[in-house]
Amino acid sequence: MSKVKAGGSSKNVHDSPGQRLGVKRFGGQKVSAGEVLVRQTGATKIAGEGAYMSRNYTIHAQKDGVVQFSQVKKRKFTGKTERRTQVSVA
Repeated sequence: MSKVKAGGSSKNVHDSPGQRLGVKRFGGQKVSAGEVLVRQTGATKIAGEGAYMSRNYTIHAQKDGVVQFSQVKKRKFTGKTERRTQVSVA
């Protein structure tokens, strides 16, 4: 005999809205200070010259200028190197 009452199963109830992540300002675009350049979960892209990363990994423009994207090699804690996209404002 069961000790627990039968609990029904519910499907398709997880309807949270999307987080609107991604690149907001692309390479070559003019930006002003404080503008959001990239919204991301985790540091998939890193901030370079003229940009900074906030607590939730969003990359903002630190000064007025033009957005530039470049590939850099970043060393991980284990010693392995990975290619990362660096976002900078010049």
